[in-house]
Amino acid sequence: MPDLLATEHAAVRRLVADNAGGWDIAGEIPREVLREAGAAGVLCAALPKQYGGLGLSSQDNGELTAYAGSLCSSLRSVMTSQGMAAWTIQRLGRRDQRNMLLPQLAAGRLAAVAFSEPAAGSDLSAMSTELRLVDDTVIVDGRKSWVTAAAYADLLVIFGRTGDSAAAVVVPADTAGVHIEKVPHPLGCRAAGHAHVQLDGVRLPATSVLGGTGQSLQLLVGSALAYGRMSVAWGCVGILRACLGAVTRHARTRVQFGKPIAEHQLVSRLVAEIYVAEQVATSVCRHASECWDSGSPDLVVSTLLAKHVGATQAMRGATSAVQVMASAGACDGHEVARAYRDAKLMEIIEGSSEICQLLLAKHALATAEKP
Repeated sequence: MPDLLATEHAAVRRLVADNAGGWDIAGEIPREVLREAGAAGVLCAALPKQYGGLGLSSQDNGELTAYAGSLCSSLRSVMTSQGMAAWTIQRLGRRDQRNMLLPQLAAGRLAAVAFSEPAAGSDLSAMSTELRLVDDTVIVDGRKSWVTAAAYADLLVIFGRTGDSAAAVVVPADTAGVHIEKVPHPLGCRAAGHAHVQLDGVRLPATSVLGGTGQSLQLLVGSALAYGRMSVAWGCVGILRACLGAVTRHARTRVQFGKPIAEHQLVSRLVAEIYVAEQVATSVCRHASECWDSGSPDLVVSTLLAKHVGATQAMRGATSAVQVMASAGACDGHEVARAYRDAKLMEIIEGSSEICQLLLAKHALATAEKP
């Protein structure tokens, strides 16, 4: 492991310690922990060094993300949110916007990215948030739902429509007209700060719009989603690694019918299923990161595949882990109980499993040899 990556792993371990279960039950990570994680470079480690980031490759950032995910999926979710915000600003922002905003994110200012709306989840064409440019001002009206890390955010990257085109605008969370309501009792990643965001006549300088207007909504959102899907996929690897560690420790020491349960064949089958799930998810993530780092034309489909396989394998592996652990892992806060709930949420966010399947099928049909 590179020295820098080892340092970041140690930072994550120190920050999480044995607190993940308590954060899950409380539904909150202390803000000072998140700011410290940001200042340590953990939250957006792929950000280039010129902006104060660590400049990690997709491969190394993925391994860091998986490590964080193995300890606390809620912290990993905040990492995904911060990374998506940085990636969006890096890709869409003008030079002055990049130079102003990205060092802030690298130093620990927290950010969230808002796509989904009450009537626009997978169907982005139904997005109704409106950005109106009036002279040197942009006025934002709309409602965003289930925005990861919005409850912690200093800055919100809001996607919306500008007439027939689209744009993204950076909104300070304390701006007049911004109302943030935390999602009560989410199923998974309970401490990730999921929130609904209402924007009522929010007025900002027109310079807050990233790179201007006149762009395609699908193109704008697609860029941010690609980063998010990669991060979620690696986070699912972390979930599986946590499950595998917990189950193997338990199966070696839990004795039933006079021998460790690891020696019972049906239990061994479940352990094998978790191991296979982790290996499969890791392989597709490594391939996707290789495509990302090399600039391969297969980047989009490999990232989509990694997200779909990672999420479905994490759900399968977590289910097996709960079965092996039985009552020992069936309490709120326990790592496999958290994994079970968190993995289910991974099958929904950043493109549900069904949406991923539709897109993968479309790709397969488009690239298959014709008879």
